[in-house]
Amino acid sequence: MHMKLSSQIKPISYLKAHAAEIVRNMGEQRKPLVITQNGEAKIVMQDIESYEQTQETMALLKILALGNRQVQEGKVEPATDVIKRLREHQKGR
Repeated sequence: MHMKLSSQIKPISYLKAHAAEIVRNMGEQRKPLVITQNGEAKIVMQDIESYEQTQETMALLKILALGNRQVQEGKVEPATDVIKRLREHQKGR
């Protein structure tokens, strides 16, 4: 879901005057809002579900990047070896 932020840019005075309406609309529309101060973009506001989804996506991307780096560095071993070691560890408990 890609969207242009240009239609979602408002000055800080708009935020001050319409805070409750903005919060209500963000929950329904799930579009981020860029707030400007003195004509300069300062903050991005987004609904909590979108924020949490973004955080989860970034965490998954970090895990994938780490996995790729470990593969490139040769820090891998066959899954059968790992499973065997885990089973032996379980028996030892």
